[in-house]
Amino acid sequence: MALLAWVKETGIELVQINGQRRYGGPPPGWVGGPPPAGTEVYIARLPQDIYENTLIPLFQSVGKLYEFRLMLTFSGLNRGFAYARYASLQDARRAIATLHRFQLRRGCTIVVCWSTQKKELVINGLGASVSQQELEGRLQMITEGIHSVTLHDNPCRRQAKLAVLKYRSHEAAALARKALMEGNLKLGKAGIRVDWLDPQLKKKLQLSEEEPLSSWVQGGESLAVPRPVALCPSLQNVLGCLNMLCWQHCLKTPVFMTKCVQVNPDGWKKFWYQVVVPGYDVPISGFTWILPDRQGQSEHEKAKAAAALHILRVLSKSLGAS
Repeated sequence: MALLAWVKETGIELVQINGQRRYGGPPPGWVGGPPPAGTEVYIARLPQDIYENTLIPLFQSVGKLYEFRLMLTFSGLNRGFAYARYASLQDARRAIATLHRFQLRRGCTIVVCWSTQKKELVINGLGASVSQQELEGRLQMITEGIHSVTLHDNPCRRQAKLAVLKYRSHEAAALARKALMEGNLKLGKAGIRVDWLDPQLKKKLQLSEEEPLSSWVQGGESLAVPRPVALCPSLQNVLGCLNMLCWQHCLKTPVFMTKCVQVNPDGWKKFWYQVVVPGYDVPISGFTWILPDRQGQSEHEKAKAAAALHILRVLSKSLGAS
């Protein structure tokens, strides 16, 4: 009742959708674009009966709010945490300095810190028979703002897969996590688990000698990371096989771009590549390590050969399943 009375008195508009209630984004009277990245703070340890009529005035008292989001349960109670996005980095810093460990009420001290802006989720417990197309279709039906989906062999369980999902924003990833944890992803197997992607697991997947089973990207940046290549196969042989595969599926000749982005003291060079296959949905990009030698093959040729080999594997799996 106090919240409703406050909303009526102030004229503030709160919009509730997908388990959260939002103020602003932008607020009334805002001029210009959104604030720069890094201006959002995370608020935790909130009592479940505290609402915007208390929280918004408190967080407005230290700086100009661009947006405030309170996470809600099905019953309408807050979930104990919220996000406040400020107009500037200075305002966000002031909020943390002033309100971290602030005693909201007797015996209730809140936490205020920088929002981590996580954007990647991992789905564990997928069966070995789950296909890329099936997973993509389900995810696009129940989540929004997805950037890429990469399917891997599960390094901890045989005959199982896991998927790494990357979203365009932390908010989109958080909403997707909530929707997926509620059991909306039905792929014929119980025990599917969804969580934020752990940095150690991410590193383990990147360092794994096995490439992802398949990779789908909306926008063109692939998560697939090939293993380092010292002795590349013949560029002409790989390109011949790749061109043949493209012709068989009515695709045009691939166009390659390569660029050296890192040189190590031991001589290894890291190359970025992007391959556009006219007729295929998205560009495919990634990285490969090259060790220069004296066999007459230039470093860019070796990077192109490694990229072609990777693209050949991705297309073989993708086109073979379609």
